[in-house]
Amino acid sequence: MTQSAAAQKPPATPRRLDPEDAQTALAEVQERLRRQQLVADLVHRQEEGDAKATLVEDLVHRQHEAELKTLLDGLHPADIAFILESLPKDERQAIWKLVSPEHDADVLLEVEDWVRESLIEAMDRQDLVAATGNMDADELADLAPDLPPDVVAEVQKGLTEEERAQLLEAMGYPEDSVGAIMDFEMVRVREDVTLEVVLRYLRRLHELPDHTDQIFVVDRQDKLQGILPLSRLLVSEPETEVRAVMNSDFLALNPLDSDADAAGAFERYDLVSAPVMDDQGRLIGRVTIADVVDVMREDSQEQALSRAGLQEEDIFAPVSTALRNRAPWLLLNLCTAATASFVASQFEGTVSQIVILAFLMSIVAGIGGNSGNQTMTLIIRALAMGRITGRNLWQLVKRELFVTLLVGLCGSLVAALFAWVISHSLSIAVVMMAAMVCNMLVGASVGVLVPMVRARFGKDPAMGSSVLLTFATDSLGFFIFLGLATFFLL
Repeated sequence: MTQSAAAQKPPATPRRLDPEDAQTALAEVQERLRRQQLVADLVHRQEEGDAKATLVEDLVHRQHEAELKTLLDGLHPADIAFILESLPKDERQAIWKLVSPEHDADVLLEVEDWVRESLIEAMDRQDLVAATGNMDADELADLAPDLPPDVVAEVQKGLTEEERAQLLEAMGYPEDSVGAIMDFEMVRVREDVTLEVVLRYLRRLHELPDHTDQIFVVDRQDKLQGILPLSRLLVSEPETEVRAVMNSDFLALNPLDSDADAAGAFERYDLVSAPVMDDQGRLIGRVTIADVVDVMREDSQEQALSRAGLQEEDIFAPVSTALRNRAPWLLLNLCTAATASFVASQFEGTVSQIVILAFLMSIVAGIGGNSGNQTMTLIIRALAMGRITGRNLWQLVKRELFVTLLVGLCGSLVAALFAWVISHSLSIAVVMMAAMVCNMLVGASVGVLVPMVRARFGKDPAMGSSVLLTFATDSLGFFIFLGLATFFLL
């Protein structure tokens, strides 16, 4: 390139990563919607049939829509998805109608499942077909469960035989498997060609598939022979054959592997992409880091919700939907709290004679719950990473109990000093110390056992774990503390 040509080229304008950009755009969208609603309310207060007021409302409404559309057109689909997830259903669908059709497919892939359903409801059949018609087979497979069957059938008509087979294959795998997230776009070459031939082939492509860091070497039956990193392709001599520089030692995934296991492999080996092979050794797809990041994010969100006994829901969903989601575990929590109160009521005589115990027993229960929560968090994470086996289970249990004992002894000294200061009784201080250590051990035991037992029976180890932990540490904490007080102080 000549100097003059280089000078005429406009300077690059890189986009900085700033999470506040999406929040700023959301605030601007909300402000424009608020103004639009304010104008509508003012018009409605005018006399019915006032043509001038109606005309003003229509003009202002169009102006606001034009401003909102201009704002949305300048946003990344992921930022548009964030805005849609942060709006009530009515406002969400109003904004969705203003999104440019060329962004529809990307936004549908970016939004959470519970938002996608409401967006699809607001689209007619023609718009849905247009939005999904240019999707890849793996992307269409992600959306297929939420799309009307007739739309899926219509889109399939526009696919090639190969794409239709890929779509059916992707839809046939379990939801949390590698096959459900794998990508069918990849570059394949033979091992008996030179690197110069490979380079000429790559130049003829319109563009490389996203996250292409390696080329897959296959035979005529599509059986994977090795991988050719792009870095090695670029630095090796062009006349070298592929078989001479390809890697025969590589990590491959099976389509029935867990997507969580695949995410762990990507994290462990710092992968950007990995091939997916069937049982016959044929290359059928690949998994990229973009797919893995989505899996990690979804697993993290599900785990956080599960610990509170919740399922994913629209934060603006109707009250009835929220009640169905939250009520069961809240009712269970109410039962456990009632049980803890019943345990405390059995020691009414003890508490009535030593009133200070009523103030101290909440400390015992709270510290036991916090200690158990720390242990439970470690165990759930270790289970998710596959680090707990039959060989190290007992060793892990003993370690957690020993650590809890040491922490409990240190913390109980502080608690005992506090109890002595406010009660001026050494006996109460000693009971406080013993009860705290015992309840912390209870919390640690429950923190280990609840996730392990649920995982053993194929259940989500995080589901409702905090509710069960609170039940154990509150009920047993009250029983231990007041029981020791009754035995030694009365």
